[in-house]
Amino acid sequence: MWRRPRPQALGNNPDLTDFDVDAPRGRGAPSLRGRVQPDVLAVIALGGALGALGRYAVSRAIHVSPDTFPWATFVTNIAGAFALGLFMTLVIERFPPSRYLRPFFAIGFLGAFTTFSTMALETVTLVKDGDALLGVAYLLASVASGLAVTYVGIVLARIPPARHKPLATENE
Repeated sequence: MWRRPRPQALGNNPDLTDFDVDAPRGRGAPSLRGRVQPDVLAVIALGGALGALGRYAVSRAIHVSPDTFPWATFVTNIAGAFALGLFMTLVIERFPPSRYLRPFFAIGFLGAFTTFSTMALETVTLVKDGDALLGVAYLLASVASGLAVTYVGIVLARIPPARHKPLATENE
């Protein structure tokens, strides 16, 4: 029987997949093994709580005046995009499999830290308030910068670690 290979792409860590890849499927949908995993949900919730606190801290540190470029959300989303590219590449390509690391950081922490909905609301508000150019510039800058820094994070994570030479002893 033909078996679909397990996904190896950056976003699909086969060690953390809940899909039974080899199970027969009805209507093309993969079957799920154990939909609710309380331990994984707990680490996601903990990561989400910490990510929300981090996002709040950034919003308090970067003051944004009304009708100006929303720097706090922009910085938060760009930092999160970079961290996600770097982190996911390291987790999938270098770290041993972990049941909790990816759900905690990628889903929980970064999911709560970054925010697409706030970016969308800020864009719409800028346009509605008569600053369409700034709103569109913010949207385009957010998406383009997010893609760019995610790529930079992936590239940096793939740089081979430096190998250290042993220190010479006095007898040599």
